[in-house]
Amino acid sequence: MKSYKRRQKEHDENVAKVVKRLKQRNPSKDGLVCTARKPWVAVGMRNVDYKRARHFEVDLSALRNILEIDERRMIAKVEPLVTMGQITRVTVPMNLSLAVVGDLDDLTVGGLANGYGIAGNSHLYGLFSDTVVSYEIVLADGRLVRATKDNEYQDLFYAMPWSQGTIGLLVSAEIKLIPVKEYMKLTYKPVTGNLQELAQAYIDSFAPRDGDQDNPEKVPDFVEAMIYTPTEGVYTTGRYASKEEAKKKGNKINSVGWWFKPWFYQHAQTALKKGEFVEYIPTRDFYHRHTRCLYWEGKLILPFGDQFWFRLLFSWLMPPKVALLKATQGEAIRNYYHQMHVIQDMLVPLYKVGHALEWVHREMEVYPIWLCPYRAFKLPVKAMINPEPGFEHHRRQGDTPYAQMYTDIGIYYAPGPVLRGEDFDGSEAVRKMESWLIENRGFQPQYVVSELDERKFWRMFDGELYEQVRKKYGAVGTFMSVYYKSKKGRKTEKEVLEAEQAYLEPAEAEQA
Repeated sequence: MKSYKRRQKEHDENVAKVVKRLKQRNPSKDGLVCTARKPWVAVGMRNVDYKRARHFEVDLSALRNILEIDERRMIAKVEPLVTMGQITRVTVPMNLSLAVVGDLDDLTVGGLANGYGIAGNSHLYGLFSDTVVSYEIVLADGRLVRATKDNEYQDLFYAMPWSQGTIGLLVSAEIKLIPVKEYMKLTYKPVTGNLQELAQAYIDSFAPRDGDQDNPEKVPDFVEAMIYTPTEGVYTTGRYASKEEAKKKGNKINSVGWWFKPWFYQHAQTALKKGEFVEYIPTRDFYHRHTRCLYWEGKLILPFGDQFWFRLLFSWLMPPKVALLKATQGEAIRNYYHQMHVIQDMLVPLYKVGHALEWVHREMEVYPIWLCPYRAFKLPVKAMINPEPGFEHHRRQGDTPYAQMYTDIGIYYAPGPVLRGEDFDGSEAVRKMESWLIENRGFQPQYVVSELDERKFWRMFDGELYEQVRKKYGAVGTFMSVYYKSKKGRKTEKEVLEAEQAYLEPAEAEQA
């Protein structure tokens, strides 16, 4: 309800406070910089003990406004703590949307831009960070800069994704908007077969075999798949539809956002019994279809939460906030959760999805499994993640000359051995998964619990540009490196500072 001028004025004032705070820091006395946001507020599941090693807090909590929706430029300018639920409330009634909208309401722009964000249309637009047009960043020395892909801060622009806020403090971003319609026409298609056959059917649902990947007549607006058992899956493909089309006689409208509605993954599963069907879902309901049940984690958190009586009477209380769940977890419960539960994403080249599904079944046996494709664009520089070298020469299904198709394999549930009361070593399973990803040119998002040591971390990710930018803009010694921010376990101030000092040593000293 605030005017544009007021929002911009508040933004300028709040950014000035951030700049002033950073300039107050004494590098020789004060600790590493961290935000004042409490560890349990973050939606990510890793143990955020990294804040124990950092003492100089900078408060960004006021940066939660949508600053501008520019319909002419098709750009949304937003502050980092704006959530997906907040922005869809504003844009969808205007028949606009961020190009990539994270599925859960509480995901923030800052977390998705600095880290990892994907959606069912990432096979068109890439990851959330690929849709960012510019970053407004406060650097270690208090300078405020605007980084784009073609200005003097181009290196900073390409280094920000996956950096987890370890280069500078993001205070706003301009993000690409796309035109949308009032409804999503969603087709639910059941598929049976072995895991390789399920993988191929998934690929065929959005990647034409003739290679015509940029043809909107052949490629749907949205894609996702849910694998329920080693032999059964349901694939959904969606296209935007007008309200006139949705309300034509004979068409079914399903407002899945109502609190009493069945959880989305269970609703989709009904296709296994009744066969392929089509329905129209209001666009905003569709974007946040997994919010109420947190994909399928809600079944473990509240086993009776999917019962009709509970949905009708109490489901308006759902979902429990991830922040609340984390705030009420003791350390013993958290450690048990890490050992006996899996919350991981495997990002693998599309042509390796079948092999990845077989590996997950063999080593973890977690179902359901979520599949979501995304384009890994070929960039003018090497960023933290890159397509496979020479991918464009193979002409594989889903690839184009400018992007390789990858898939997020979402593994979120208790493993089969745990459910059967058998032994399961969660840490060892994750270590094996990470080794498999490194060997197969895959990646692991940094919001999850990682077992990687530093050497393997930089085998998975390309750190060359990141390291150059950290040194160039004074982040080393001011912000913790992304490895130490992502690693599992507690980090002491001494441990991190020693690592930062080694990082600053010249190459000759390292060789000696």
